[in-house]
Amino acid sequence: MSINITMPALSPTMEEGKLAKWHVKEGDSVSSGDVIAEIETDKATMEVEAVDEGKIGKIVVAEGTEGVKVNSVIAILLQEGESADAVAKAPAAPAPKAAAPAPAAAAPAPAVQSTATGSAVAAPAERAALVDKVAQLGSTLQQAANTNGSRIFASPLARRLAKEAGIDVSAISGTGPHGRVVKADVEAVKSGKSSLKAPAPAAAASAPAGAAIAGGMTKAQVLALYPEGSYEAVPNDGMRKTVAARLTESKQTVPHFYLTLDCKIDALLAAREQINFAAPKSKDGKPEYKLSVNDFVMKAWAVALQRVPAANATWAGDSILYHKRSDVAVAVAVPGGLFTPVVKSADTKSLREISEEVKDLAGRARNKKLAPHEYQGGSTSVSNLGMFGIREFAAVINPPHGTILAVGVGEERVYADKGQVKVGNFMTVTLSCDHRAVDGALGAEVLGVFKGLIENPVMMLA
Repeated sequence: MSINITMPALSPTMEEGKLAKWHVKEGDSVSSGDVIAEIETDKATMEVEAVDEGKIGKIVVAEGTEGVKVNSVIAILLQEGESADAVAKAPAAPAPKAAAPAPAAAAPAPAVQSTATGSAVAAPAERAALVDKVAQLGSTLQQAANTNGSRIFASPLARRLAKEAGIDVSAISGTGPHGRVVKADVEAVKSGKSSLKAPAPAAAASAPAGAAIAGGMTKAQVLALYPEGSYEAVPNDGMRKTVAARLTESKQTVPHFYLTLDCKIDALLAAREQINFAAPKSKDGKPEYKLSVNDFVMKAWAVALQRVPAANATWAGDSILYHKRSDVAVAVAVPGGLFTPVVKSADTKSLREISEEVKDLAGRARNKKLAPHEYQGGSTSVSNLGMFGIREFAAVINPPHGTILAVGVGEERVYADKGQVKVGNFMTVTLSCDHRAVDGALGAEVLGVFKGLIENPVMMLA
């Protein structure tokens, strides 16, 4: 019996993905474990392996197709002794989101046989009429789903009565199953026995012209501000859409507050220089490792969270999760977006281990080769823009993390010390906190511990 190869779920939350590339073609023989395709999500590119041996009888989803639903059939594998004729008897695959509808002018296909009963399902003319009716029904349902930005459940009779009475059906409170608006609801409003719901907020009133995208403006309103031909509109890919959605959600739903400190890093720079100088050399004379300032930051922040465990927290609605490990995510810029791979138990790892792990994760993040478990989870993040000369900034929390530490450039500054003017190396850090899980005093406490560790790096080993 033929085997359906389905779209895999690369993470528990994945609903669809892009079939980026096929490594096989129809007629190729494969064995269990052979790589047959590559799947892309907004975060990663993963390989799909054959689950059994056999021959690729049919490729259902073309290479490059986006919006392929999880568990939909992407190919059919023929087992030993089966011929390509078995493909015709295999269950039909759900159409991917990117699949284009059949052209209206296409030549009518011959009547097809039902795989279940063997009887003809429709003649060409009947099928064409059925397709038109389905398309009209789909359009009607889509309009209903988009009314005021949400789906409105109402019976056809209720819709007709509301329209005749000049009543917006979306403003009627439904008493039918699942809140469905029925005839009695419309009549109750007409007779005055029931009142209409409060109108939607003003921001939603612009829905007919398109969803608000910036400052309450729609895309059409934004485009109208600029002369045609003066810009290039580049569609957002999955990663950019996800980043935009998550950060918008974060700023709208997470009550941020910010704490900023200056850290004197002369001792850290000296320790870093000594450790790098003492690093073993490979056969070609190059050091086996080279620590960065960010490696010290990751270690110090992980240790600080262990010493102030109440700050190692995430908000979970009806509870707060206090994490036993310091799993610290590090922000990695990639073309078109951002990854936050997680260094697990960073407090227990040496500076060298942290350095090597961050380099490995960052390299694979840029190539979209991270597995979901490598960028999911964690309770906090570190975002470092010091390499770009940024003095200080406030980062947006990456939900469900409770904090994110923003790190600026290390630079020489003039400072006063007991009445004397001196010059030293300083680094400004800003801690963004989710006020629901980490209060102001708690955030100040953990940031103070971090400052002590950064200014006296030997204390990280205590």
